[in-house]
Amino acid sequence: NLFRKFALGSSQAIVVPSERLEKIATDIWKQPIQKVQRIPNGIDVKRFAKKPQRGALPGFKKSKDEIVVGTLAGLRSVKNLPRLVRACAAAGDNVRLIIVGEGPEKDAIQAEARRCNMEDRLLMPGFLPDPARYVGLFDIFALSSDSEQFPISLIEAMSAGCPVVATDVGDISTMVSQANKGFIKPATDEKQFAEALTTLVQHAQLREDTGQQNRLKAQAEYNETKMLARYAILYGHALGRRNFGPKL
Repeated sequence: NLFRKFALGSSQAIVVPSERLEKIATDIWKQPIQKVQRIPNGIDVKRFAKKPQRGALPGFKKSKDEIVVGTLAGLRSVKNLPRLVRACAAAGDNVRLIIVGEGPEKDAIQAEARRCNMEDRLLMPGFLPDPARYVGLFDIFALSSDSEQFPISLIEAMSAGCPVVATDVGDISTMVSQANKGFIKPATDEKQFAEALTTLVQHAQLREDTGQQNRLKAQAEYNETKMLARYAILYGHALGRRNFGPKL
């Protein structure tokens, strides 16, 4: 932090992707607010809007009346995935949980699933590339983390039209649409988290409406074309050039 405080002093601008980092840059790195530029990370939202591909999730075949809760996460303790297992177990016998990722906490997650009688409804296919091929298979996207900043997986799920249940960490509550904010719960209140998930599990139209609002917000705010245009303008200004790069 001391290095950043002095080394960044000679920069023309500092780019951060999240509100949390923006606050750190001004409060801890002691950078002038006018120098800090917040440019949210963007993705190719159009790819995620396409219909998911069959066979993209090995071992997955959705049964009738099944509600699929999915997440993309490294299997680390900070992601607190046993919390998500417990919430899915409480949400109903028709809930299936898919966790895409690798990491040291795999055994602990599976043990929690056995304890909650969720073992036969938990699919852990490991790491899978190109989430645009399968995120749209989720009825609900969930994040149970104790800490986040600006999770790209959340943008991917929103772009695919997923409603989101998540803990209120990092920028998550500001990233989701207004319609989805009620399903972002304190990380310290597991009961509220489970209740939010249960509500979405039980109401199909609510899932559809909330997911559509998330898709619209992702298209409007997290499109990589818009992100690149903002970077082009910033670099153009730093180089003393006007009309540098694509227009917003």
